[in-house]
Amino acid sequence: MPHAAKDPAAFIAADRAHVWHQLSQHQPFADKPPMIVAEGKGLRIKDIHGNEYLDATSGGVWCVNVGYGRDRIADAVCAQLKKMPYYAASVGNLPFIELAEMLAPHMPGLTRTYLSNSGSEANEKAYKMVRAMAHLTGNTSKKKILYRNRDYHGTTITALSSGGQYERRDWFGPFTPGFVEFPHACCYRCAFNKTYPGCDLDCARSVERIILAEGPETVGGLIVEPITAGGGIIPPVAEYYDVLAAICAKYGVLLILDEVVCGMGRTGTMFGYQHYGVAPDIVTMAKGVASAYMPIAITATTEAVFQAFVNDPSDKLAYFRDISTFGGCAACCTAAVENLKIIEEENLLQRVTEKGRSLKAALEELLSLPGVGDVRGKGLLCGVEFVEDKATKKPLAEAKVARIAAEAAGHGVLVGRANRSLPGMNNFITLAPAYVITQDDIERIVNTLRDTILKVLV
Repeated sequence: MPHAAKDPAAFIAADRAHVWHQLSQHQPFADKPPMIVAEGKGLRIKDIHGNEYLDATSGGVWCVNVGYGRDRIADAVCAQLKKMPYYAASVGNLPFIELAEMLAPHMPGLTRTYLSNSGSEANEKAYKMVRAMAHLTGNTSKKKILYRNRDYHGTTITALSSGGQYERRDWFGPFTPGFVEFPHACCYRCAFNKTYPGCDLDCARSVERIILAEGPETVGGLIVEPITAGGGIIPPVAEYYDVLAAICAKYGVLLILDEVVCGMGRTGTMFGYQHYGVAPDIVTMAKGVASAYMPIAITATTEAVFQAFVNDPSDKLAYFRDISTFGGCAACCTAAVENLKIIEEENLLQRVTEKGRSLKAALEELLSLPGVGDVRGKGLLCGVEFVEDKATKKPLAEAKVARIAAEAAGHGVLVGRANRSLPGMNNFITLAPAYVITQDDIERIVNTLRDTILKVLV
């Protein structure tokens, strides 16, 4: 049946009969059907019943960064699909070349762009590069990769092997060997029970102790989100990456920055790591590359990493033997090019900085409310952590946080929340609105949260 001919009840019936939703327990849908989204413009979306919501999540998973309804991107993609939709990325295509050339000035030191179709896959490419380089450099044992507690790097088995969110990992093992965890960087819940700045940055310095314990000759890479996103919206303190990068350089460990969430302007700089002055070896990105108008991901590297794979053709294994089918999608690259032009031409980085500052300041006013323990963030990536008791910092029960989010949705504002990720610590909501957010939008979001918090927690 054509979509236009279906009424809402028919869509709901078809959804119940055939659709398997992500991150969803379907049993409750028998009584209350899931939201079905029909259209969007700017920060607003409408469901099939015509109900309108202010989407403070940029599509639920922080990716529709330039907002809904961008005809410019859709029209450019349509034109490219008609001209040349796809050819495997073992050869070039014009939008891919344009995208790679446009990105380079925004990430000094990173000269090469490798395409795939998701953040999980972009990180897998980085891991494969680290492990292949162990062979190319003659130290075949230098394959371990360190990852940080509470960070998330994707949903494949190997990406989960490097993920510090244990409820996302449950039941999916055994995991890929060679991944080693180090402590998170959340000052509000310091893993060492210390207080910044008198802590000597143990969260970063612990990495050296772990490398020495594992054996420096076995550790080839380290991956972090520049700002931990789904694990609690955690911006490390200013000096953190100076310490981390120095340790990586000392032991010949490739520093991988997972910019899947933070990249393409989310925090007010083009990439989150640029707040810290660090120079990574590899950067991965996905969600905001095309603002989710098309699926595309990138693994960007320094020239040194790229040149490690440029070798005598007579050695049939001495190049990067990898392929991603949809890495050759010219239309995806076109969407990314237009998305980047919008960010540049509309000066959205400055807007993210200004509106992000306003959003965080407004959220900090909620700290006086019962149950609001901490407010964290950078740019338009903010989180509110809830506690049962402010003195002990006992985390608020996940069910109550879910009620806060549900009540906000009932008032037409969609916020994110920790969702079965961190055992006993799914006690925060997340905000990542599109870059076109207005001051009125900010006031509506925060006022709705205030009313909702008072209703649920008082």
